[in-house]
Amino acid sequence: MNLQIDGSKVLYALGVLFALGAFAYFVRDVVFGLSITVKAVLLFLAFLAFLLVGLWIDRDALDVVAYAIASLAYVVWIAYVVGRYDLAETGVFLLLAVSAGLFVALGYVVRQGSDVVSTRTIRYGLIGVLAVAVLFVGADVATAGVTADVTLDGEATLTVPPDATEAEPDAIVPATGQVGMMTVRNGGPFTRPVDLPSLRGCVVGVGESDGVLATDRGAGVRYEPRSYQRSDRLAGGEERTHAITAELPVRANATQSGSVTIAVERAEGCDVSRSEPTLLVVVGGDATGSTPPVAVD
Repeated sequence: MNLQIDGSKVLYALGVLFALGAFAYFVRDVVFGLSITVKAVLLFLAFLAFLLVGLWIDRDALDVVAYAIASLAYVVWIAYVVGRYDLAETGVFLLLAVSAGLFVALGYVVRQGSDVVSTRTIRYGLIGVLAVAVLFVGADVATAGVTADVTLDGEATLTVPPDATEAEPDAIVPATGQVGMMTVRNGGPFTRPVDLPSLRGCVVGVGESDGVLATDRGAGVRYEPRSYQRSDRLAGGEERTHAITAELPVRANATQSGSVTIAVERAEGCDVSRSEPTLLVVVGGDATGSTPPVAVD
């Protein structure tokens, strides 16, 4: 049995696998800080670039490697566009159908080689791909990113469930209500990912004699709608608002009116004191792609 293995082919295969890993890591919104639009453009340009390199190179196996990397770039581009833009089933079908026709045509071009595409044309094509890539990256970096502005109510009224008055006197019931708004804006022309700043709430200024708030149970502050209900991207020039709601544990025997009123402030932490019950909202970090800090009115 002949077990001889061509070392160059092993290295070529590893190179293709590493290229796939690089493409897959590139589409994650954790590196470079580029917009969704520009990442999609760069993936498609990478496909064109490696395709042209494959047409240019006239060496055994190297052209196949270039075509393989080009195909991987296209597949990752397809997956990225479908996933990040939430294409409908009709859009996915059309994209796949056009891709099938495209690759059949490319197969013909590759088979004909220099008889169809000259070396000079390939060189100009590579220069054009590079120029477009630089143009899009420059525009992406130069334009404003996503900013987040927090507006908190100075005072909020939180309501308890209608059946709270029927609960046991010492029972703990939730009091919920809106305490502010978060507005995110995309000032640039490209679609960008959005990751809202984290929220944390705490109550201060409540003495032991206060029988309404059960502060030992903590305070919850979150966005509405919740993360699994809202989009994680923002189109160019788009603005979106999210309500900030709070949930405080209160004692059922102290909520005969059906509501609790509490002051609301933004703070950097909970190690502060107030003379009256106050809900502190701690906002952590900026939205993804933000350049200015989170503003609070």
